[in-house]
Amino acid sequence: MLFMRFAWMVQPRNYLLFACHMFVRGCETHLQATMASKAATRGLGARARAFMASETGPRTTHFWGPVANWGFVLAGLADTKKPAEMISPNMTAAMCVYSMLFMRFAWMVQPRNYLLFACHMSNESVQLYQMSRWVQWHQGQAKDPSPPTFAASAVQ
Repeated sequence: MLFMRFAWMVQPRNYLLFACHMFVRGCETHLQATMASKAATRGLGARARAFMASETGPRTTHFWGPVANWGFVLAGLADTKKPAEMISPNMTAAMCVYSMLFMRFAWMVQPRNYLLFACHMSNESVQLYQMSRWVQWHQGQAKDPSPPTFAASAVQ
């Protein structure tokens, strides 16, 4: 509701952000209604019913936020295939700080959000690996200040 109000009040109005949050709110309402019914959980075991009804279950943002954040980890893993000169040290450092802050948040929030913590710990590992690749590439560039150009290699 807060971001829907923000998207509506900001000038110029952000209709796309408003529509996205309106859709999410509608999905949350529908999901809560279907999961709350006995018919939705009748065939599940006791542990599954307890998880569905818990404070960190799939009817809360404690669950869906981390699930969405796994996209950062997957994108970082996909970037490990790219050459090191394409790595942005500024963006990688920002992602490292972001993941450190949210690891602390996931640990301090009550109830503790272990799924969010695991997600950001994985992202921190991937981003630190990316930063180490960039540092190694950058140090290699510093040792050889004038790499051969295409014209110089064509002359030989």
